[in-house]
Amino acid sequence: MAFKKSRRDFIVKSTVAAAGFFIVPRHVLGGPGFTAPSDQLAIAAIGSCGKGGSDLKNAFNGGKNRIVALCDVDPERATQAIKDHSKASFYYDYRVMLDNELDIDAVTIGTPDHTHALIAQNAMLRGKHAYVQKPLTHTISEARLLTQTAEKYKIVTQMGNQGGSNQGVIRLKQWVQDQEIGRIEKV
Repeated sequence: MAFKKSRRDFIVKSTVAAAGFFIVPRHVLGGPGFTAPSDQLAIAAIGSCGKGGSDLKNAFNGGKNRIVALCDVDPERATQAIKDHSKASFYYDYRVMLDNELDIDAVTIGTPDHTHALIAQNAMLRGKHAYVQKPLTHTISEARLLTQTAEKYKIVTQMGNQGGSNQGVIRLKQWVQDQEIGRIEKV
């Protein structure tokens, strides 16, 4: 029995086959667990050791984001971060980093307390989203300035306040909601 193929049938099937070749899930091309660079945030850390180091680790998120730049005034203290993120550029001055690394999407700021507001303001003025350790500011006027800057430049910001957002607090809240720890009364 002979099959008759029309030109139209051939074109339709060829088009479908070609489209199938070009429209493939991302993981097929990159393998299981692959995340394309375009789906990752380009993160820079200002303050790369101590609390800044743990913020950096959380921002890296097991490789779901790219660490593109590190900044620390003390490279000896930043040795581990430099080793862990060897592809990242290293800077002593965050202003130079922000001027040179134009592909940064967001920064973590884990520097001494008195520098948080100034560095956050500088990053936001350059369109960088910011995760800033507490205290965010030292004065109400600094807080208002950062709020206005974030609104003007449509910047996403967060202050590190692990006391209210860590997993233990979330779990305790769930236990209370599920009444797993018994009745809680006001004293």
